[in-house]
Amino acid sequence: YYYKEKNLNKSLIPTQKQEEIQEKIANQADGSEVFTNIEYTGLDISGNRYILKSKKAYNDLNNKELVNLNSVTAVFYFKDSSILQIKSDKGLYNNITLDMNFYENINAIYEGTILNAQIAKYSNVNNNLTISEDVKINSENGIIFADKLIFDIKQKTLDIMAKKNEKINANVTLQWNKLLDSGR
Repeated sequence: YYYKEKNLNKSLIPTQKQEEIQEKIANQADGSEVFTNIEYTGLDISGNRYILKSKKAYNDLNNKELVNLNSVTAVFYFKDSSILQIKSDKGLYNNITLDMNFYENINAIYEGTILNAQIAKYSNVNNNLTISEDVKINSENGIIFADKLIFDIKQKTLDIMAKKNEKINANVTLQWNKLLDSGR
């Protein structure tokens, strides 16, 4: 057996990589685990499929079911073949209840309609999406500004609300032929 003296102090990880790791550890939130480029997929309570992605995520070590998200993208594939896409700067995902909250600079697209807001909360149990704070809907029929929207996913209904004693601001183009044909 031949043994040549070796430098046992030699590092297995290059210095540059060690510095990158140390920087990531220093930037992570206290008491949390940090993940990059995460993806959750699953089915909601009604059997609709969803994909939730985040460029950076972290959870509190004391409450692992809640995952804080940065640079968030969610896509809901509904049974009727319609698709809802939501993007936001921040989010919160409960990996037990499957509830999803989106915060800051929300941009959503549903059947050609574009929605902008600051807060959107998806409730799996209630099967709805509540949208609030600077809500703007832009569709081929016009523009609506509101304080709050509640989209019932199962019933495919949308409730539009304003603050008490205030009005909803809307500029909507009605197609009279469709109204007349429906008997209204």
